[in-house]
Amino acid sequence: MATPSTSYPSFIDGQPVSVSRLSPLAFAGFAHFTAMQVRSGSVRGLDLHLKRLHDASLQLFGRAPAEALIRSYIRSAIEQGGGDQSLTVTVFSPNGEFTSASMDVEPAVFVRTAPPSSGPEGPLRLSAIEHQRPLAAVKHVGEVGKTYFLHQAIREGFDDAAFIDGHGHLSEATIWNLVFWDGDAVVWPRAEILQGSMMGVVQRQLDALGIAQRQEFISLERLQDFRAAAVMNSWTPGIAVSAIGAHAFAVARPFMALLHEAYEAEPGALP
Repeated sequence: MATPSTSYPSFIDGQPVSVSRLSPLAFAGFAHFTAMQVRSGSVRGLDLHLKRLHDASLQLFGRAPAEALIRSYIRSAIEQGGGDQSLTVTVFSPNGEFTSASMDVEPAVFVRTAPPSSGPEGPLRLSAIEHQRPLAAVKHVGEVGKTYFLHQAIREGFDDAAFIDGHGHLSEATIWNLVFWDGDAVVWPRAEILQGSMMGVVQRQLDALGIAQRQEFISLERLQDFRAAAVMNSWTPGIAVSAIGAHAFAVARPFMALLHEAYEAEPGALP
């Protein structure tokens, strides 16, 4: 684990970056990113992070940085920031977002490092908010709605917020994927969502373990059909959810253990 004196530098295109160069990026909304946890110099689900960056770059910019280049930036950040850390890779236009020039330039790569994290302990109580993220399949920056609804949920006595789409179906939470357990199978919401890298890791390892999975449309009324619920993101494969709106869940420890077992079965990859 990192000590308090450990330095966590930031980089753009592999070069250490100053605060003055970061200031324009702070106001850039036309960018996308992926966040990962590094342990002992390796990353579980690295292939999923790289695919996310490639696909989102093509969608937003019409071109994508070479995978070998991004790998080299990640590798350099790990070497300089420590074997255990949180690492975020952001792809953005160096010409800014409000000009046509942002459409005709090679996107730049911003790598930020920070101390390692495993997320809150939970369980979490989630409010149920009607909201659909724009470009839901892209992990893009500048989403004021997520923070706004998180703050609103906390004011109402919850820990965070889950989203209900325009069809009345649960989709995802502010910075989390949702997942449910019916006693026999792991159930994922069928909706327009961001396919989380952790979600992808857990899904493929549950398949390897022979655990049944399916996607379903899940309304608030259908929550009574499930024995347990959890959230996951790059921090953790599972934090128990004790309530969504007015519906309470028991904390099913075997379900939580299953999600963590699936994650631990994923081998780490070196960039």
